[in-house]
Amino acid sequence: MSNSRPELRRSILTLGRGRAPWLVLAFFLVSWSTMVGPRASASGTVPADRAQISLSFAPVVRSAAPAVVSVTSRKQVEVRRDLFAGDLFFRHFFRDFDSPARQREQSSLGSGVLVRGDGLIVTNNHVIDGADEIRVILQDRREFPAHVVSADDRADLAFLQIDGKTGNLPVLPLGDSDRIEVGDLVLAIGNPFGIGQTVTSGIVSAKSRISPGVDREVSFIQTDAAINPGNSGGALVGVDGSLVGINTAIFTRGTGGSIGIGFAIPANLVRAQILSIDSQGTVRRPWLGAAVQMIDPGVASALGLDRPVGVLVNRVYPGGSAERAGLRERDVIVAVNGVEVYDLPGLNLRLALQPMGEKVRVRRWRDGRLIDVELNVEPAPREPAPDETLLEGRHPLDGLSVANMSPAFNEEIGIDMFDQGVVVVTLKRRGYASRLRLQAGDEIVAVNGENVKNVRQLRQSLEREHRQWKLTIRRGGQDYNLTVAG
Repeated sequence: MSNSRPELRRSILTLGRGRAPWLVLAFFLVSWSTMVGPRASASGTVPADRAQISLSFAPVVRSAAPAVVSVTSRKQVEVRRDLFAGDLFFRHFFRDFDSPARQREQSSLGSGVLVRGDGLIVTNNHVIDGADEIRVILQDRREFPAHVVSADDRADLAFLQIDGKTGNLPVLPLGDSDRIEVGDLVLAIGNPFGIGQTVTSGIVSAKSRISPGVDREVSFIQTDAAINPGNSGGALVGVDGSLVGINTAIFTRGTGGSIGIGFAIPANLVRAQILSIDSQGTVRRPWLGAAVQMIDPGVASALGLDRPVGVLVNRVYPGGSAERAGLRERDVIVAVNGVEVYDLPGLNLRLALQPMGEKVRVRRWRDGRLIDVELNVEPAPREPAPDETLLEGRHPLDGLSVANMSPAFNEEIGIDMFDQGVVVVTLKRRGYASRLRLQAGDEIVAVNGENVKNVRQLRQSLEREHRQWKLTIRRGGQDYNLTVAG
């Protein structure tokens, strides 16, 4: 042993050149255990071959990498040339003049993961959003067309199905993302910059993380494994070879490259959405039926909490699941099924992991007491029906497409889920309403002093002739009054 230790030290110094400190330490531990273990003590010899002192992720990569695919998508987009660019005078007076539209093909490149032998692939929604054509390329260079089965923009997940006969397909098993811990080793596998499949390694840096600048309704796994453009939709793999996350976004300083802060969607959410697709045909998102806010130290102190934890209930939707569970304003939701929550994305993730129709155990704080209540996991109500309608005629709302608001419809178009009444969905460029500078998301509150409750009533109000129209429009929570000659 005394003769072998200098050799071991020289070997470690050689390995340490250009290597990360944790990797050098791992080599040291493996090598030391080899030297002092039963084999070494019994024979009294140095390691017999390279395998006895090497540390490699190659077995994990061999198992996982074949199930990670490249995803290419194409779509046609309209391109309009601004005829009066730079000329404010002409742009003001000819702002309704449209230049001819040209079609241009736009391509997107990302990654995906085969999660089922029938060709079901999970990727990021932003990789295939609006695509007219999708193709997937396997590691063995087989290429197949695919179509979208379901897409969830709020979670940035999409599921693709390979078309046609495929033969044997490699599959990456889903792991339990709730069981991973900060400090666990992970691998990121994908196709960065289109150069081909690449593997990077790192650790789990944090859990239940919100990514700066990424507006998503679920919390992420943070990792320092290098994630670059093209890795989106690829696999975050644990050392047991299972899928623990879908690589989604990075935090960068404007270069677009990795600086060691990457984010992945937890694999448990992928599993829950697959179950939803199998049972419902599509992904159905759970709805709490309440509006909440994060708790900072000041709010925690005012509520009597010993630390900032949970989310504060601000509003409760009448008849929703929160109200039926007994939640009310100023309650604090501190945990779901025993897991603490700190923000809305974390709460949404906990709810989304449960199948529709199931119950979750919610722990609330009220008046200094912690109480567990049962909450039904259910989708947002879609009542009244949207009744989307294009308004046409001799009135100031000509050219608007409008719809009835409901929690489910509001969620789809990204407005306050508590708002009720009629909302603008789209508008025609040539309609009269375009001159009023109305836009999607505006709410039509009243016409000539009559409150607008639904699309049917609005149509009836517009059928009457008026010398003057008085409109009340709500935008960003503020009401604006417009007067238009008839």
